[in-house]
Order: sequence, then structure tokens, then C-alpha cells
Amino acid sequence: MAKGYSARGGFTGGGGMMRQQQQMQQKLIKMQQDMAKAQEDVENSTFTASVGGGAVQATVSGKKQLTDLVIKPDVVDPQDVEMLQDLVLSAVNEALRQAEDAMESSLQSITGGMNIPGLGF
Repeated sequence: MAKGYSARGGFTGGGGMMRQQQQMQQKLIKMQQDMAKAQEDVENSTFTASVGGGAVQATVSGKKQLTDLVIKPDVVDPQDVEMLQDLVLSAVNEALRQAEDAMESSLQSITGGMNIPGLGF
């Protein structure tokens, strides 16, 4: 007789594998739901970075869109526009980095650090 075969019950052991597969699918569905919720939470957050001793402050959404930019008037020097441009770039890039880090951290806490293709990290 074939290994794992019983005259009464046919092939044995298959039920346990089906149960395991169903449990795995349920875990994956739960993980997808948790990840969607975490992504939504981050997207609804704002991230603010300040540079130049508070001279320039940039705020971005979790969707990585610039939502606010504050420039103190005393920083505006017509003779040194490049410095102001550098401060703006630095503030915006730092706020965007914070948003990216928050998204990555949030998703990794759910996946346990697994590298899942298509997530971008």
C-alpha cells in the first residue's frame, strides 16, 4: 500500500496541510489589512523639519506632498538667494525623509522585517 494510505480514510495527512494553508492565508490577509491601516495612518500624518536654526521650516504629508513652508523674513537676503534655496531644499528633503522613515518603520513592524517584494523596502 502507498505510504499514508488507509483503506478506510484514503490518503491521510492532507487535512492538516489544508488547515495550515487556510491559517497561512488568514495570516496573510490580516497582515495585508494591518499594512493598509499602517499606510493610511502614516499618509494621514504630517512631518515637519526645521533648518538654519528655525529659519526655514517645511511640512510634508505622509503622502510626500509639501503642505507648508515657513521662511523667517530675516533670512531673505537678496544678495544671498542661494543660501535660502539651500535651506528650503534641506528642510523639504528632511521632512520627506521623516515621512519615508515613518512609512518604512510602520510597515516593517507589521512584517517583522521581512523583505516583501513590491513594497519598496
